[in-house]
Amino acid sequence: MLIKKWEKSFFKIGKLYLCGKEKIMALDHPYNKIKESLPAVSDVSSIYLKVSDKNFNYLQIFDSIITLSDIVVSNWLNITTRTLRNYRKIKNLQLKDTTKEHIITILALYKHGIEVFSSRDNFEKWLSTQNILLDNKAPLDFLDTFSGIQLIDNRLTAIEFGENA
Repeated sequence: MLIKKWEKSFFKIGKLYLCGKEKIMALDHPYNKIKESLPAVSDVSSIYLKVSDKNFNYLQIFDSIITLSDIVVSNWLNITTRTLRNYRKIKNLQLKDTTKEHIITILALYKHGIEVFSSRDNFEKWLSTQNILLDNKAPLDFLDTFSGIQLIDNRLTAIEFGENA
């Protein structure tokens, strides 16, 4: 298992790497295997092409990255919590293209959010916190539509360039 230069200061504990109190995902985590191939939220053409990728296990990777509740996730995907749980039980699940597209776009947003906030936990904390710039709504309330995902991605870009969170 290779560790990049900046990761050499991390302490290995099992499959997790720790840097201070901050947990990061193991290098062999499914997200780390696909993150380079994830397009930016604004790269609609690449997202469209990724939807047709038969080797991409959408729900498994989605579940391995997102730690928020099933209620939140099912609201994002516009399905019931029961349907989401049933999807997880199906071995060779065939999702609708719109659902795949939504999952890929949220994964791309997570990629950007993890880059901005340095960890999934920090990003999900920000997602769950009410934001005055979003009419006192939490950013996660906007992830049920593509325009909402783009809005939150734009907020992440603004944070990257020094605007208030």
